[in-house]
Amino acid sequence: MAIYRFSAQVIGRSSGRSATAAAAYRAGVEIVDHRTGEVHDYTRRSGVDESFIVAPESAPEWAQDRAELWNAVEAAEKRKDAQVAREVQLALPHELDAEQRRELVEGFVREQWVSAGMVADVALHAPDREGDNRNHHAHVMLTLRSIGPDGFGPKVREWNDKARLEGWREAWQDHANRALARAGRSERIDHRSLEAQAEAARLSGAAERADELDRAPEPKLGPVATADLRRSERTGSSPATDRAQQWREVRAENQTRRSVLERMRTLVQQGAEAWRGAVETIRGVASEWKARADAWVGQRNQERLALVQGIEAPQTPALKVQPQRDHGWER
Repeated sequence: MAIYRFSAQVIGRSSGRSATAAAAYRAGVEIVDHRTGEVHDYTRRSGVDESFIVAPESAPEWAQDRAELWNAVEAAEKRKDAQVAREVQLALPHELDAEQRRELVEGFVREQWVSAGMVADVALHAPDREGDNRNHHAHVMLTLRSIGPDGFGPKVREWNDKARLEGWREAWQDHANRALARAGRSERIDHRSLEAQAEAARLSGAAERADELDRAPEPKLGPVATADLRRSERTGSSPATDRAQQWREVRAENQTRRSVLERMRTLVQQGAEAWRGAVETIRGVASEWKARADAWVGQRNQERLALVQGIEAPQTPALKVQPQRDHGWER
């Protein structure tokens, strides 16, 4: 089934990161950082299906060049602890093909970010060979400054609002679900937490769906933890990484809870069926007694009618006709 993931982080110098290094790694290319002289070469990296840049129409031509773009971003920041870019990771529905996934991502970044003045550097990644083969995903690096014909302007602080982030999260849900619908798929994703989805299901009367959603969220597994988990499953040993062990414990807890809920549903269903059987039995007995009562009443009515019809009706006395007297009125 399609899964929802929208994670965002800010890339900053205070953590020893740079926009040039991050862009080179995500796209699997080489970029020379003009500020530091470092060469970030990731051309041997595998797993990058495609990378492309989406910029506003008013942006300079150099904004379409990855190395020029992110060197310009680094040059615009003077502080040693400056924030240089925002990175968003999106889980792509594996139910879509490559062309549909690209169309989905490009349409989303144009509507939500590029239209606001950001430049978006997109890298579409294939599932890791040692990981989940459904894990198609996208990394989108975004500028923190708006761009125009003359280059970068000031930073737009409003883009850091939590409400705006929540709006982006919901918009990604809507875009992905429309793409799934266009592809004729019934799967859908939901940006809300499991807790919020379960509460909404309860309020709508979908108790069984609420029970399914009322579970602990499974931790995200990276390539290393996924490979470790698969190795442990093959060998029957315990995972070596804490993340894989945590995932296994949460999965076991959720499976136990699911089994208990299924057992409870079975018992409730059996009880309901037994109750329906008892009700049907009572109805059958009541129907039988009613039929007997109706038959008895009918018989009694017939007996009364026969009795009434068997009594001879009294004779009506004949009327005596008196002869008319001649009163002499006629002459």
